[in-house]
Amino acid sequence: MESILKAEPSKSLTPSGKGGIRKASVWGRLKEQRLLYVLMLPALIVTLLFSYVPMFGLYMAFINYSPGGGSFFGQFFTTEFVGLEWFNYFFTNGDFYRVMRNTLAQSFLSLLFGFPMPIILALMINELRNGWFKKTFQTVSYMPHFISWVIAANIIITVLSSEGVLNNILTGIGLIDEPIQFMQKGPLFWWIIAISNTWKDMGFNAIMYLAAISAINPELYEVAKVDGASRLKQILHITLPSIKPTIIILAILAVGGILNAGFDQQFLLQNNTVLQYSEVIDTYTYKYGLQNGMFSYGAAVGLFKSVVAFILVLSVNTMAKKMNEQSLF
Repeated sequence: MESILKAEPSKSLTPSGKGGIRKASVWGRLKEQRLLYVLMLPALIVTLLFSYVPMFGLYMAFINYSPGGGSFFGQFFTTEFVGLEWFNYFFTNGDFYRVMRNTLAQSFLSLLFGFPMPIILALMINELRNGWFKKTFQTVSYMPHFISWVIAANIIITVLSSEGVLNNILTGIGLIDEPIQFMQKGPLFWWIIAISNTWKDMGFNAIMYLAAISAINPELYEVAKVDGASRLKQILHITLPSIKPTIIILAILAVGGILNAGFDQQFLLQNNTVLQYSEVIDTYTYKYGLQNGMFSYGAAVGLFKSVVAFILVLSVNTMAKKMNEQSLF
């Protein structure tokens, strides 16, 4: 017993001057774990170059930048500083309400459909007992994720056209007398985006939940079977509680990206007849920032979206930490 009590302290800890124990110095830990930091170095360099260095361009949102014939940096740092003028212009013009309404509506509907469906799909795949059918079904479910939105948009437009499959089915069973012009009805555009987003990413997002399910101790299911629990009760009382941390983390990230309604799908599926319902922040930024040459205005709108997303992530993360003691950070 005495030998156990006299166990050596960890190498990363050193005795302090007051008889306590203090952590090793930062340089000591760096030296001790230098190989790990060497392995991290490429990822750190890539993150620095592509995530942090471009942030100096955020300054463009506070100036009246207009490209000319001189050097970029010369014009960039000598252009007139206008402060929050571009933000004020975005909030006060008539586009703010329309763009925010469309962005929030499409994001909310995509979250409403797209968040629970991967969980349901993962539970369904996990309950399949035939190994060959299970692998085949899983592969087919996440194949749409790897289809380009250019191809996916053409498929959706063809299916929803007046002579498409959906109209043929509805007229064939007598639900409608005339074909519905789905792509020309503004309010329907929100639902088309939400359903198409769910269809495209549902299978791929289910992989994360399947990974979490695979980490559950199989003995829990064996004990539940002995107690007479049905497969539904096993899902409700074992599977879902076990993957709850994963669900919470992904929910925080999903809410934080609620203003990221998308760009490719809206840009490819929209037309002039539904423009009042299809314009979101990303397409709006592209049209004004790049097509119209209002670079500072586009940067201001993009920065506004990023700030709101950051606040949402912090808020939802704090709420989740207080309610469930589970959070992203």
